[in-house]
Amino acid sequence: MTSDELKLIGERICSRRKQLRYTQERLAEEMNVSIQMVSNLERGNKAIKIENLIKLSDILGVSTDYILLGRNTAGDVMNVADKLSQLSDDNLRLVEHMIDFCIGRQS
Repeated sequence: MTSDELKLIGERICSRRKQLRYTQERLAEEMNVSIQMVSNLERGNKAIKIENLIKLSDILGVSTDYILLGRNTAGDVMNVADKLSQLSDDNLRLVEHMIDFCIGRQS
């Protein structure tokens, strides 16, 4: 992997960790690695081992494809769909409006 690829992987890990409101310390504890390891991964200083990648994707609730390539899989979409099904009707409409807004911004 190139250093640019490692940095992109690190950015995705960091972004998702923050989205979940996890500290580096909490993520390190759940992965059973050092805080320094999490920091190195997020800065793109180290490549991730396969076993840590699998643990990380499970903890962060995303696919390994997302972490490595930035691509969402059908499983990622189904995970979001499952969460959407748990929302109240009002909140579901709110999320739908947000999605429409985001799609409109992409056009």
